[in-house]
Amino acid sequence: MKKIFSILLLVFVTTIIFACSSSDDDTPPWRWPDDEEETDAKPRYVWIDAAANFPDYADNKNKIREDLAKVKEVGFTDIVVDVRPTTGDVLFNTSACDQVRRVAYWDGPTYKLYDRTATWDYLQAFIDAGHEVGLKVHAGINTFVGGNTYAYGLGEDGILFRDASKKNWATSLNTTTGIKNTMDITDGSYRTKFFNPVNQDVQNYLLTIIGDLATYDLDGIFLDRCRYDELESDFSDYTKSKFEAYIGQTISNFPGDVVAPGTAVYPLPATLPIHFKKWLEFRAKVIHDFVEKARAKVKSVNGDIQFGVYVGGWYSTYYGVGVNWASPKYNTAQYHSQWASADYNKYGYADHLDFLLLGAYASADKIYGTGEWTVEGFCKQADAKILGDTKFAGGPDVGNWNVPAGTNVHTSVTNSIDAAYHAGNGYFLFDLIHVKKSDFWNDLKQGFDKLEPKK
Repeated sequence: MKKIFSILLLVFVTTIIFACSSSDDDTPPWRWPDDEEETDAKPRYVWIDAAANFPDYADNKNKIREDLAKVKEVGFTDIVVDVRPTTGDVLFNTSACDQVRRVAYWDGPTYKLYDRTATWDYLQAFIDAGHEVGLKVHAGINTFVGGNTYAYGLGEDGILFRDASKKNWATSLNTTTGIKNTMDITDGSYRTKFFNPVNQDVQNYLLTIIGDLATYDLDGIFLDRCRYDELESDFSDYTKSKFEAYIGQTISNFPGDVVAPGTAVYPLPATLPIHFKKWLEFRAKVIHDFVEKARAKVKSVNGDIQFGVYVGGWYSTYYGVGVNWASPKYNTAQYHSQWASADYNKYGYADHLDFLLLGAYASADKIYGTGEWTVEGFCKQADAKILGDTKFAGGPDVGNWNVPAGTNVHTSVTNSIDAAYHAGNGYFLFDLIHVKKSDFWNDLKQGFDKLEPKK
């Protein structure tokens, strides 16, 4: 009798199981939970600017450990520590350039210089403290920069100031009064001194630095300012000759047939110079090819290091800095015919990245939306341009965004997580100094706590 009852019970349970299963879905209803489905796998990045945070961290390992423990506690999973500020000097070990000994930082209402006295390895201190609390640690570097003139007459630093023989490395700018080397412009309008990205000596110098950086036990490396210094750059004789070789002809009216002197990024004139679109294409190719080289350099040293870039989300005007961060599958000319050539898309570099950080730097009252200049819209539009070639995370600059009257900035910080996270592959916030100064810790924790598990 017990045997018959057991058989009937088994038949009943089996019938119930199959009755509850859809004929179109063979997934067992009793399947054990999948860890990846039940947990959140999207990263949450916070950037740690070198200059802004220098007074806190340059000489204080305890402060680094204390703050990173708090970063982890509120819900971030990754940090990006800036180890090459706009002076172009570094905060890690390399024989290629000098160590950062001082930086100018904002201590409202003015800038001040902070001189470092410690000699311990700044980057290694962040790696040790970050990994100790379970954070992934990435290094960020300002790429095509070689010097900085500090505000308020505080001086200048960088290889372009120390070594006069490197002046030809500096970019030449197409100003309203003629083509000028940036080192000759001393009126304060170009404080950050950019390199000429076309210059092969510059590229080789930077690749050496990047290779040395990749020897560290890092989770990733991100290139910042891997670009030109706006549309005015670079118009040197060196770049002119490279461009002429690219298009296969000599330009007699230079720069007029390429870009009219002093042309701003936006808006463009209705009638463009004859070589304008090809010029933008050439510049995008230069940056694309360098990104490809930089990735190869990183992977040759350590294939496990994630390679990526930081870019601004305003793609519609980002041509001004010579960067096409979209997928090469994205037909730029179809959507931006005013400035994009038919071949511009060939130099989209998303397919050379492991991850992309997107500055979704809208105003504090522009969190949700679909177009550029909303946090969510920046991310949604990026997704449509990257086309799955790489993962990306966007987010706000919570210290420098516009905050209209009546805007609750704390709510904006919390909502930015929801807006950016669900429109991309994670969340990115700039910068830790603003979190600390404005006490956004609890706002961030609330936002992270509200996130639903990954589906």
